[in-house]
Amino acid sequence: MDNIETLKRELTEAVANAADEAALEAVRVAALGKKGRISQLMKGLGQMSPEERKEQGPVLNALKNDIADAIAARAHALHDAALAARLATEKIDITLPVRPEPAGSIHPVTQVIDEVVAIFADMDFSVAVGPDIETDFYNFTALNIPPEHPARQMHDTFYFHEKADGERPVLRTHTSP
Repeated sequence: MDNIETLKRELTEAVANAADEAALEAVRVAALGKKGRISQLMKGLGQMSPEERKEQGPVLNALKNDIADAIAARAHALHDAALAARLATEKIDITLPVRPEPAGSIHPVTQVIDEVVAIFADMDFSVAVGPDIETDFYNFTALNIPPEHPARQMHDTFYFHEKADGERPVLRTHTSP
């Protein structure tokens, strides 16, 4: 019984003196591990008489629970101390303005079109700009496309309703404005 009190005092001191989590883990293995001091005493219960087992069993279980609780409390204290130390070094000034969100990026197809336009501009080509909605005359007739040409069919050209002046606007199907 006296050696159990001595063991409890030694293990409690070792837990209290553990400076970091690795040292605490070493104490836990030495006390509660498979070959730990408390585990060896628990294994010795099998060789004791039933009367001794009734006497020693609760004492050893109480010792085991006390040491496990002390280890858990010390681990929590070490974790809190580490967190407090980290927070002390990582101070944030909340009065600083927030970083602006990135605006996004250019769509890959638009990026390729811009690169192709730049390449052709280097070769002295230019981009012709014109209206996207054109009359039937400027889109087909002025370009000498006959009325029966397949490009004038409904499945190749998007026609709008006829205007009051009789012209029928279409979405421009050719690059010539």
